[in-house]
Amino acid sequence: MQLFGGDLRIIKLAKMLAKEKNMVYVYGLEKADELKEVSNIVFCEKLSQAMENTEIVIGPIPFSSNGKDINSPFSDKIISIRELMHIINAKILIAGSITPEIYDLANDEYIEIIDIMKREELAVLNTISTAEGAIEIAISNTNKIIHGSEILILGFGRIGKVLAKKLAGLSAIVTCAARKDEDLAWVKAYGYKYTNINSLGDLSKYDIIINTVPHLILTQESLQKVHSESLLIDLASNPGGIDKKVAKEMGLKLIWALALPRKSSTSYNS
Repeated sequence: MQLFGGDLRIIKLAKMLAKEKNMVYVYGLEKADELKEVSNIVFCEKLSQAMENTEIVIGPIPFSSNGKDINSPFSDKIISIRELMHIINAKILIAGSITPEIYDLANDEYIEIIDIMKREELAVLNTISTAEGAIEIAISNTNKIIHGSEILILGFGRIGKVLAKKLAGLSAIVTCAARKDEDLAWVKAYGYKYTNINSLGDLSKYDIIINTVPHLILTQESLQKVHSESLLIDLASNPGGIDKKVAKEMGLKLIWALALPRKSSTSYNS
């Protein structure tokens, strides 16, 4: 079995596979010290060497953060998606959150892709971890308690729904911003406050603003309406939904929390 890149989740998977007496070949995980103690885990020096002994290749979740390279926080190596696809040629690739562009590359190389994040049960469980991680960040980075705090959630997809429910359970005053009439109707049905994401209005009243939408929502114009003491949390993948450069220039506290299920975040505090 070949594993490459990835975060703590793929490290735990490697250990599980090794425990079941499989030979596990890994690449792009040289900083994962706990794997070095396992006798039937082989660290490969070259990507091509890693692919020689298996027909099934397991990659990270998310597969890529920038659309060009493999997500590999436990490595200093840059693993190019194009190079990887060429080497994988005619094998089975299992990973998560794979974009249409990568499917096109896979078709050119006769690679069969299995995106495990398209399995609803896994996507939901991943969402729970993300929501709980976001709440942990909010508690750790504000002086106020969650109870009674005004919190705006941008987006009402899987993460937005779970996050709103958990925050409401902590007695936060939750407002959800969505674009579709159907989503706004569900926000009302759940009993949260609501606003249209295209016309957010006064943002200064919110103690915490959490973005879940993977494209720019809080632009310079919107950020000028945010209170200077507010906490901004961006849960969306690159490039995120909050203009990070502008937020930093304005001195706003922004935490870009990528891949929370592996408990990793990037802070942009000024």
